[in-house]
Amino acid sequence: MSTGGGLAEALRRHRLVAIVRGADRAASVRTALVLAEAGIPLIEVSLSGRDALGAIEDIARAAGGAVMLGAGTALTGEDVRRARDAGAGYIVTPSLGAGVDEALRLGLPVLAGALTPTEVAAAATAGATAVKLFPASAHGPGYLDALRGPFPDVPFVPVGGVGEREAAAYLECGALAVGVGSPLCGDAPSGGDLDALRRRARAFTAVAAAAGPVREAQQ
Repeated sequence: MSTGGGLAEALRRHRLVAIVRGADRAASVRTALVLAEAGIPLIEVSLSGRDALGAIEDIARAAGGAVMLGAGTALTGEDVRRARDAGAGYIVTPSLGAGVDEALRLGLPVLAGALTPTEVAAAATAGATAVKLFPASAHGPGYLDALRGPFPDVPFVPVGGVGEREAAAYLECGALAVGVGSPLCGDAPSGGDLDALRRRARAFTAVAAAAGPVREAQQ
């Protein structure tokens, strides 16, 4: 596995990636800034959201070094190149394929989507910074625990259906970090309640803090 520059260390430190997928560019930007203020600096903006590249540009400009900003749902090489040009510093994919290949070619850290043991092995061999276990909700924390038997040194980041309870369970099972979308962001990226977002952010950061430091075998 590649260290992915500062991304691997940030995942070990913060244990949490916020996934922003919005129907409104300005609201997505506000969401990201609130998350950063609340102590969640690892932020992924999904390219499936409305004007996601514009949101990435705005967040990068407004937040500067306060966030580690990535682009998610990157399926193609063009997705990766456009996200990089907009200001994304790392790439997140739902699967193996062209998005992973182009990110690695460009030297960008990548969380490569995988679910089966064969896919996990392929992502590790390719040089992904970590494996995005997706959709994690298909099998739950017990599946991650089983995967860590043959893959004890692979850093896993479960994504998909991760609420507070699931986040705690995945971290307990050895996940390096968890990726959380709507259970954390709610309707904020589409213009919803930012105070509610702050409350959820406090709850998730408490879960991450309670998990404690990453054990050596998780790195």
